[in-house]
Amino acid sequence: MTAPDHPGPRPPQRADQGPQAPAAAQATEAPAGPDNSGGDAGDAFWAAADGAERKRKRRWPRVLIAIGVFVALLVAGVGGLLWQRQSSYNGNIDRIKGVMPTDQANRPGPNVEGTENWLLVGSDSRADAPTTGEGNQVWKPGQQRTDTIMLLHLPADRKKAYIISFPRDSWVEIPGYGNQKINAAFSFGGPKLLIETMENLTGIRIDHYGAIDFEGFKAMTDALGGVTVNIKQSVYDPARKKQWTAGKQKLNGEEALLFVRQRYNLPNGDFDRIKRQQAFLSALAKQAAARGTLTNPLKLDRFLSALSKSISVDEGVSAGDLRSLALSMRSVRVSDVTFMTLPHKGTGMRGKQSVVFVDGAKAKQLFDAVKTAQMQDYVKQHGGGDNLGTVS
Repeated sequence: MTAPDHPGPRPPQRADQGPQAPAAAQATEAPAGPDNSGGDAGDAFWAAADGAERKRKRRWPRVLIAIGVFVALLVAGVGGLLWQRQSSYNGNIDRIKGVMPTDQANRPGPNVEGTENWLLVGSDSRADAPTTGEGNQVWKPGQQRTDTIMLLHLPADRKKAYIISFPRDSWVEIPGYGNQKINAAFSFGGPKLLIETMENLTGIRIDHYGAIDFEGFKAMTDALGGVTVNIKQSVYDPARKKQWTAGKQKLNGEEALLFVRQRYNLPNGDFDRIKRQQAFLSALAKQAAARGTLTNPLKLDRFLSALSKSISVDEGVSAGDLRSLALSMRSVRVSDVTFMTLPHKGTGMRGKQSVVFVDGAKAKQLFDAVKTAQMQDYVKQHGGGDNLGTVS
């Protein structure tokens, strides 16, 4: 399934892209409907009895794909194992104190009742050991930036989910630092400053925060026995001397890290790199929801243990919150989830920095739709959904 790009010039590939190059997918429009990943939206999650009960139960764990980077997987895991090791998994989750902004006067007002917004980030510390979850090193001043930044919006009825990716090199105002790349906020002031920056940019109040390091992806991938991605065309990664062959590829944990980290030699540089990350996350979620995983207690336990040890959330997220969220989203299907990218005008230079220019007018329309809980109408009017079936 293909769709036109968001308006705005196509960002050129840069031969000199370095560690701080943009990392976001170009927005594409895709009509609501079948799963972009190529799977059947009605595939069973639970091995239930025949009849209506089976049909009902096979839908809700597809919330995995909806929650994006890691919260989705966490929600499905905790929600699906209410009777099995809930306390153990919940105890593995690292909760970060003092993440949410405390200056309420300068924050956006409350969201529409019943809606919920999560800021989801992935660390690009490239550490040998995890820096989130039980790694317990969520942020060190000047040593980490956010490789992936996503805003998850959940409507009050929990029938759909919307995930908006923000290019990490988006040129925005960071409170106290002036105009900078958005991912610099995490380096300057950790999760709290990043949340303040996002709220300042969007006017949307962030309810919860979650983070995961790439090493967490590796552990979860291996726990599942690998995940499968579909590569559009053969490509060589000169930085890591890795050849990727066109077609479906099953990746182990180490290969998954190479796949999501490649930025050189891709047609659209870091924009394609972010699409790879989105596609990998969808594949990870789909594999976690596969019947073979759920019916294998050892594999499922390894995956949920790796998951819960790899993530960090704000201290306001309780086990009860996660359980309630999972249950409230039990009817969400793949076709109900929309991945989007912040509208932008392409890339350019600010001094010696290559940056992404936000399309202020189009971004405001998107932010207003989130704030007023009108995302369904927004998608009908503007289209939405990054095509993750195959990636560069």
